[in-house]
Amino acid sequence: MGVNMIRINQIRLPLDYTEEMLCKKICHILKTDRNAILSYRIVKRSIDARKKPDIFYSITAEAEAKKEERLVKKAGNSQVSIVVKEAYQWKAAGEKTAAHRPVIIGSGPAGLFCAYLLAEHGYRPLILERGRDVDTRKKDVEAFWEKGAFDPGSNVQFGEGGAGTFSDGKLNTLVKDKDGRNGYVLSVFVQNGAPEKILYEGKPHIGTDILIDVVKNMRERIKAWGGEFRFQNQAIDFEIEKNRLYGLLVKDEKGQTYRLECDTAVLAIGHSARDTLETLLQRGVPMEAKSFAVGFRVEHPQALIDTAQYGRDKGDLLPAASYKLTAKTSNDRGVYSFCMCPGGFVVNASSEEGKLAVNGMSYSGRNGKNANSAIIVSVTPEDYGAAGPLAGIAFQRKIEEKAFLAGNGNIPVERFGDFKEDILGKRETGNVPSDTETVSFFQDGFEPQIKGGFTYTKVSGILPGQLNAAFIEGMEQFDRVIPGFADDHVLIDGIESRTSSPVRIPRDETNQSKIRGLYPCGEGAGYAGGITSAAMDGMKIAESIASRYKPLYTKAD
Repeated sequence: MGVNMIRINQIRLPLDYTEEMLCKKICHILKTDRNAILSYRIVKRSIDARKKPDIFYSITAEAEAKKEERLVKKAGNSQVSIVVKEAYQWKAAGEKTAAHRPVIIGSGPAGLFCAYLLAEHGYRPLILERGRDVDTRKKDVEAFWEKGAFDPGSNVQFGEGGAGTFSDGKLNTLVKDKDGRNGYVLSVFVQNGAPEKILYEGKPHIGTDILIDVVKNMRERIKAWGGEFRFQNQAIDFEIEKNRLYGLLVKDEKGQTYRLECDTAVLAIGHSARDTLETLLQRGVPMEAKSFAVGFRVEHPQALIDTAQYGRDKGDLLPAASYKLTAKTSNDRGVYSFCMCPGGFVVNASSEEGKLAVNGMSYSGRNGKNANSAIIVSVTPEDYGAAGPLAGIAFQRKIEEKAFLAGNGNIPVERFGDFKEDILGKRETGNVPSDTETVSFFQDGFEPQIKGGFTYTKVSGILPGQLNAAFIEGMEQFDRVIPGFADDHVLIDGIESRTSSPVRIPRDETNQSKIRGLYPCGEGAGYAGGITSAAMDGMKIAESIASRYKPLYTKAD
């Protein structure tokens, strides 16, 4: 049953506002005193820089009061309304007794939230993770970045927490949330150590440094509720007969294999589990190629982005500025920014020997000197030059191998001016004259902020020519929005190839594959595009399993 709340929109407050100022503003808008308000909370807070450099917070708040309707009528303001708050409700109505506990393959956001819900409600899930626990994984990743000690089983892509653990921890999503799953995801993060402000920030993020502890805390709760984790245990084969799953073949941390009886498995494998996808295809699991996007990480001085977005230096009260940019090229190809990391680092996110992929990462403080973002170009199955559901993977591997060779194992880096000259045979400084303040941001040793080795070399030979041309055209369009975006000094780091899965595993209205008992889930199966959407999809799969099966035990047990 919902709770009536008074919603107050567009509360304008200065950047240094206090709790007392917010309370007074709410009372002023409602034309009442503090005693009439039982409680209030911020539900959304965003920065309004439309009249820069005059910048302020725009806040939406909800208040609980004794006589809501009377207060709203008294306020007589379109800024005020009554809303009914509906919390997420767990829907479990299964009557069938499960022969085995559910198995979740992968502990990224999709697998972790699927396990969290199932464990909380008595299903005792078993989580198989091919990589290591997050603390060990952190050491492995840092050893790779600092010493080049690559481990194909424990890296930025594989291990507890999934690929999102070593990213910015962005939690915004475009998925519509009529069932309250998004709110639940954010609340679970907060319960497990994330800052409370993610519940209301317009662009919430956690940061890699905090996210590592959040993931670990979620694991401990799942275990306390009867779940089990097996790290360095990879599902390497699937026993399927007459379109039904009967078991898994698993390789453990010692390299030995064992059979696991299983009739319910969640495929939360992530977008980089290429070997698993190959095995599933061999076993007759239907899948199809889908469009995705590839491109480069671009680095700018964070001060340039701050000045463009705020009209001034950000100072101490504003966060490092971000951006979201989209363009359509002359040949109708989409170019857009993706996973923008204010004050962040470009990271070596490789997961296969002899191949190189990059990603972006920020710590919670977002206080690095550079901003970085993937500027990516849409590609379709027609671009792959090959047929079959795994053609996109072959395309990814081809450009990742070129990136590895270009940098001799390090991340290849090139200035945008050189890149453009390589592709177009000409050099043009961006739309901003060289003697302006914009270009000065690139002076005084503007260099890459990278986790892992990097090499200045030609990046222009990695992508096919038409994709390079589209990238340049998109950059030049973005320069009209953020002056200096396409300056010759901008850094281009390659290659950003893991934006999303190039494969989709179809599922029906019960969220199962054609293979009964197999539940494709999250980004790797083609149903999500970030931490929050993957987590929400994991919840959806947990609900589907619970709608079919009874819990293995009740909380009273």
